Amino acid sequence: METKERIRAAIRENPNQMTMLLARKFAVPEIEIIRAFPDDRAIELDPNRWEELIRILEAFGNVHVIVSNGGVTLEATGQFGDFSTTGEFFNVQTKSLDMHIRWQEIGAVFAIEKPGHLDGTKTLSFQFFDRSGHSAFKVFLGFGGNIPPDKADQFNQVRENFRKG
Repeated sequence: METKERIRAAIRENPNQMTMLLARKFAVPEIEIIRAFPDDRAIELDPNRWEELIRILEAFGNVHVIVSNGGVTLEATGQFGDFSTTGEFFNVQTKSLDMHIRWQEIGAVFAIEKPGHLDGTKTLSFQFFDRSGHSAFKVFLGFGGNIPPDKADQFNQVRENFRKG
């Protein structure tokens, strides 16, 4: 069985798994795990519209942002806003979030619906990947709790409006 099929089988067996850990298990960039999801759970968005998408995140209010690399995972709850561009950075600088995004490195964006790894509660997220397929950052609309219906509706609208054509 080729790697892609083994990944799909692992997702079917346990859809709650953390995609980062699956990527390590199969020694592939995390984007390969996301691309193995069933079509209705991971919709690829147009990465060329990255700025417009990031700006729309402000309308979601408080969100849960996760940034992970080989040595650390950082989680923050806050609101997007106060945008600016300085050189190679697109900045998000609110009282609750201070991010400096190297926008030239964004290679893919997905709208993802999956059961959470802790308790199986549905999560909705926008996940940004760099050009090598590794996670840049993830924005969860609800984390460890129910997602309000208005946020779920907003998520669905953004997913359809930004769907990669």
